[in-house]
Amino acid sequence: MKFVDEAYIDIAAGDGGNGCVSFRHEKYKEFGGPNGGDGGRGGHVWAVADPNLNTLVDYRFSRRHEAGRGEHGMGSDMFGAMGDDITLKMPVGTIITDAETGDVLYELLQPGEKLMIAKGGDGGFGNMRFKSSINRAPRQKTPGWPGEKKALKLELKVLADVGLLGMPNAGKSTFIAAVSNARPKIADYPFTTLHPNLGVVRVGPEQSFVVADIPGLIEGASEGAGLGHQFLRHLQRTRLLLHIVDIAPFDEGVDPVAQAKAIVGELKKYDAALYEKPRWLVLNKLDMVPGDERAARVKDFVKRFKWKGPVFEISALTREGCEHLIKSIFQHVHAQQEAEQPHVEVDPRFAGGDNPES
Repeated sequence: MKFVDEAYIDIAAGDGGNGCVSFRHEKYKEFGGPNGGDGGRGGHVWAVADPNLNTLVDYRFSRRHEAGRGEHGMGSDMFGAMGDDITLKMPVGTIITDAETGDVLYELLQPGEKLMIAKGGDGGFGNMRFKSSINRAPRQKTPGWPGEKKALKLELKVLADVGLLGMPNAGKSTFIAAVSNARPKIADYPFTTLHPNLGVVRVGPEQSFVVADIPGLIEGASEGAGLGHQFLRHLQRTRLLLHIVDIAPFDEGVDPVAQAKAIVGELKKYDAALYEKPRWLVLNKLDMVPGDERAARVKDFVKRFKWKGPVFEISALTREGCEHLIKSIFQHVHAQQEAEQPHVEVDPRFAGGDNPES
């Protein structure tokens, strides 16, 4: 099943039922008066964030979604029944925008969050609503109000703590398979990864973080070249970027430094805020470099790349260096999570557990 991160749907809330014109007809009551009821409200359309979903693929095959219409009012003071609501389940992180204007309407950011995305029309009034002291036999009624109808674009941004960045065949899929529960396709040719993969990395009891493997980027990705440009948006919500570089490419004419600089350039062109995110350099495939050459090759790369941030040397295939990297990532993510928590001032009277009234 391919990862689908965009979908277009049409939704329609239910129309309200029409009001009714009716008069009471009972034996020996010639002028029973009006008893036409109101129409029922049309059904609403709701969107709910389902943490068990991670794709919008269902909406590629089911584009039209309509709620039930409200029933018309009836005689004997009977109101019409309300139309049935419908609930559309979407992955956490879904952004709902107006397909025509591009305006962002809703965002589903919390598991279980429920939003009304189309309101059902109110029911019309029956003639019993128009009865008054000077209008004893009203024949007025109103039709039901139409429900809201919208053309929407659904866009999913992966909610991951860590995003993997790099050229095709840099070893990102091997890394995520080595450290998490994800099982992406791995092969010895570029563009193996065609859609983002999410993996949960367990560090200890109740200690974990989510890592996203994004399809590899190539030069020109910010203008739409290659596959990775479709998924650069998924990196915008991550707390940390891991720039994975193949330190031992098969082709002798390939310069890892030039490839790394190209990736950084595409990142800056696409989104300056994304470029400013915390980014660590991960030099992969050290198992392909002779032991006595590793230090010199790493030093030469860092010098020519002019990198001054954190550097990690790993082999995703043999897991060499992965344990240290994982622990460092968790500490960084955990520190950011704590920093994002709202600070609550504690009353000093309660700090020691004393009752202020005692």
